[in-house]
Amino acid sequence: MSRCTAILAAMSASPATVSVELVLLVAAHNEEAALPALHPRLLAVADSLGPGVRLLYVDDGSRDGTWAMLEGFQRASPQRVGALKLSRNFGKELALTAGLDHVPPGAGVVILDADGQDPPELVPAMMARWRAGAEVVFGRRTERQGEPWLKRATAAAFYRVINALSDTPIPRDTGDFRLLGPRAVDALRGLRERQRFMKGLFAWVGFRAEAFDYERAPRLAGDSKFNYWRLWNLALEGITGFSTVPLRAATYVGLASALLAFVGGLWVIARTLLWGDPVAGWPSLMVAVSFLGGLQLMALGIIGEYLGRLYLEA
Repeated sequence: MSRCTAILAAMSASPATVSVELVLLVAAHNEEAALPALHPRLLAVADSLGPGVRLLYVDDGSRDGTWAMLEGFQRASPQRVGALKLSRNFGKELALTAGLDHVPPGAGVVILDADGQDPPELVPAMMARWRAGAEVVFGRRTERQGEPWLKRATAAAFYRVINALSDTPIPRDTGDFRLLGPRAVDALRGLRERQRFMKGLFAWVGFRAEAFDYERAPRLAGDSKFNYWRLWNLALEGITGFSTVPLRAATYVGLASALLAFVGGLWVIARTLLWGDPVAGWPSLMVAVSFLGGLQLMALGIIGEYLGRLYLEA
């Protein structure tokens, strides 16, 4: 921990007259193949924007040479580059949260992927919109080069599903590539839940947001760390974190089942009275089971409604 603190302190060891205006935040996990191509581009953008722009890397528990590479970047540009090493792999959402916690007060932040798919050359245009009044500027992907059709199709379907279920509108076809103003950064710092879906949190905090379209480039090198299983789990985090529809569905299913059970019980009683039943005790057993089953499902639905309200309040 002390080692990481020293490296972060070096990032702020700049002349007192130069304040940090913007931080380019990159979370990396086993990206030693892509970072050598991405880092010079980030430095070039930072140099073009002036001395108030910094780079902050978060090593999310990498097992390759990523951390050693980040240390080298910091030694080569101690006034420009900072690095933070997590004790293990916590996942991208928490790695970004750790990075946001270390952004200097009053500074904005641009979040970029370590694989180079988010072009850092677009940052000046994002800053122009920020200075014009937008508190959040997010990239909307018009094309996703280098990704299989199944990943593109499932991503498009996910954004449409979550927007249908959630009360928080989440922009479609967007990733983490965005600029957040100081007020948005402060608002995100106040959200401390561990199970995080950052794209939803970015939308939930509000503020004036503007979108810009761009073509997402293929990875600079290496392979994606998000397989379909991890993407599926992230989708579940998003749906359960920003929608109580799954809980409310239990209410509707319970009510429908109770009504069907009640109607079925009346039918069993009527059939037994009119035509009799060769199996002794079966009608009364079915009526009791159907009635009690319907009551239980209705009770689960009611519990689900209150649980959803508790979740939203917490």
